[in-house]
Amino acid sequence: MADIENARTTFGKFDVNGDGFVTADEFRSAMAAMGDPFAGPVAEAVIAAKDSNGDGLLSFDEFWDSLNK
Repeated sequence: MADIENARTTFGKFDVNGDGFVTADEFRSAMAAMGDPFAGPVAEAVIAAKDSNGDGLLSFDEFWDSLNK
């Protein structure tokens, strides 16, 4: 099981604007900043794979759930 405080810290690195959600653009930008660029469609696919309610956004709860599967 993942450590929730580490997960919150990691999630915060992706949630650039601090609104509690990660968009595909935020994901792509964060990955590029870490030296691993993703193309738009790939970033969208990663978010969609973890987006359990289908709103196009990754919430912390969805992120946490994906870590604990």
